[in-house]
Amino acid sequence: MSRSVGPHTADPCPRCLVEAVRPGSPMTVEGRDVVGYLCEQCTHVWNRPVEGDLEVHDVVRVDLPGATLYGTVRQVEEDRVRVRVQDGQRLLWAERWRLILH
Repeated sequence: MSRSVGPHTADPCPRCLVEAVRPGSPMTVEGRDVVGYLCEQCTHVWNRPVEGDLEVHDVVRVDLPGATLYGTVRQVEEDRVRVRVQDGQRLLWAERWRLILH
C-alpha cells in the first residue's frame, strides 16, 4: 500500500516491501513500453506497463520529479495526457509513462 512522504507518494518494493519514492524510468522491454523501477534496499528490479487504455474522466496518479499529484484525465494523446489536478484549479500535461490509473 502506498503512503504520502512529503510531496511524493512512496510505494513498497514487491520483494522486500520497503517503502520509498522511486521515480521510475521509461523503457521498452520485449517491444512493450514499460516503466522500470529499482529498489535500492534489496536491488530488486521490476517494471509496470505504461497505461495504454486511459480515457477521459479516469482518475490517475501523476509521478512528477517534484511531486506526486492526483487528478482526472481531461484529454488523451498518443504520448501525453492532460490532467485536471485534484485541487481543480489547474490543468497539466504529463507524459503517459508518468501516470498510474487509480
